[in-house]
Amino acid sequence: MKILGMIFLYVGLFMILVGVVYGFMTGFDEWAGFPALLVTGLMCLFLAYFLIFTARKIPDQPMDNYEGEIAEGAGEYGFYSPWSWWPFAIGVACMFVVLGAAIAWWVVLIAIPFAAAAVIGWVYEYSRGDHAH
Repeated sequence: MKILGMIFLYVGLFMILVGVVYGFMTGFDEWAGFPALLVTGLMCLFLAYFLIFTARKIPDQPMDNYEGEIAEGAGEYGFYSPWSWWPFAIGVACMFVVLGAAIAWWVVLIAIPFAAAAVIGWVYEYSRGDHAH
């Protein structure tokens, strides 16, 4: 995790630097590439912060060992619902949000409640029904 955090940190700083240089080269008149580069760098910095902060709280992972073997990373990674349709619903709703942002804003207004319902359904999937805990 430490290595991955540092990679995201360097990529994020590089993207912000490239975004600023790109902005100066275009005279800040181009509103697609400049903000996209800055936001990409910001998202990389968010991931770097999370990974570096988390790496301090947990012991070294097999990926942190330079001489480690692939088999050291075997084991359980978490719990995933193989029958859940909520991630698909979130993906479809997000597709319509992005499509609406590109085509017409009224589509975004219709898609946001569906995205919220899909996220709520996914979060509370195990709170009701046959698989309630």
